[in-house]
Amino acid sequence: TTVELADWLARARQGDAAAYCRVAAFHEARLYQQALALCANPQTAEDLASETLVAALRSLSRFDGSCRFSTWLYAILIRRHLQWRRRERSRPVSLASLPSREATDPVRLLEQVADPQPSASDSLVRREKAEQMLEAISRLPAIHQAVILLRYYEEASLAEIGAALDLPLGTVKSRLHHALAALRREPGLVNLFAMGGDS
Repeated sequence: TTVELADWLARARQGDAAAYCRVAAFHEARLYQQALALCANPQTAEDLASETLVAALRSLSRFDGSCRFSTWLYAILIRRHLQWRRRERSRPVSLASLPSREATDPVRLLEQVADPQPSASDSLVRREKAEQMLEAISRLPAIHQAVILLRYYEEASLAEIGAALDLPLGTVKSRLHHALAALRREPGLVNLFAMGGDS
C-alpha cells in the first residue's frame, strides 16, 4: 500500500537496506518499462533500470520529498539514458512505443498535449499522430526532452520537475515553453496547447 511504501522509504532514508530493497522492488517493473520506452532495447533497459536504482540508493540522502519518489527516480533514469546515448553515440531515441499502461498510451499523451476539440479522425489516424508527436519529442534537445517527459509521461507538476531536476521553477517553465514551441513547429503536429497558466 501507499502507507507501507512511504514507511519503507522513510526507513530506507535512515539507512535500512532491506527497506530500500522493498522500495526498489515496488518501482522496478515500471522503471524497466520507462527505460524500454526510452531506448527500445530490452538488455539496455534492464541495465538502465538497475543503474538508476543503484544511483538512487547512493544519493537517497538528497531526496527531500519535494517531489514524488517515482518522479525523482524517472529524472535519474533520464540522466542515465542521456549518458548512455552520449557514450554509445546512438541515434536519436525513438519514443513511438511507450509502455502499455493507460497513463502512458500514445493516444492519451496526444490528448493531453492537444487542444480538447472533437475530432472526426478514427483511432488509427489518432494513434499515427500520437506517434508522430512522440518521434518529435525524441528530436528535442536533451534539456527539453527531460521536462516534456516528466510533465506528460510522469505527469509531474512543474514544481516537482524543478525539484527532480534541481532547477528553478522559472527555468522549468521556460524549457517547457520552448519545448512546446518546437513541437508546434513540427510538420504534421497541430493544435498543441499554449502554456498559459500550466502549473
